[in-house]
Amino acid sequence: MKVIAASLRRERTRAGLSLTEVARRAGVAKSTLSQLESGTGNPSLETLWALCVALDTPFARLLDAPRPQVQLIRADEGPTFAAAKADYRASLLAAGPPNARRDIYSIAAEPGPGRVSDPHMPGVVEHVILSTGRALVGLADDPVELRPGDYIAYPGDLPHLFQALEAGTRAVLVSEHG
Repeated sequence: MKVIAASLRRERTRAGLSLTEVARRAGVAKSTLSQLESGTGNPSLETLWALCVALDTPFARLLDAPRPQVQLIRADEGPTFAAAKADYRASLLAAGPPNARRDIYSIAAEPGPGRVSDPHMPGVVEHVILSTGRALVGLADDPVELRPGDYIAYPGDLPHLFQALEAGTRAVLVSEHG
């Protein structure tokens, strides 16, 4: 939470926006944003994404702590955030460095309501490779069923869906910023 708090303050300052304006743009309470910037609170994935859209910054930049040159993240480790309305967890594996425009996530999902994502910043493309299980993935109005080893790319700046169809569904998601 300390990294997220510092990153939110840094990105809000970079954007030249007040706490009130960022909260308004993100559709969150000013008190919620204030708590997050002070390092308290437990934000959902949806709240953090909304703040990133409001700040016009990639999600991974909120978690971009200094890293060693060699980086190892074991399965089920690393900064992980859960969706509020679906059994869906995203773990940041690698944030794109300043000259790269991609972030890599490990996705773990279970059957039930899918994770419907609101549009991200313009130009974002998401790439998904399904590792285990089965899932409906892609644009919210036309998802595709993926099986292990399948790959799909779709515009992340349109509503999109990830819905596990089998227990233990796992995938790798690459978010490419246009």
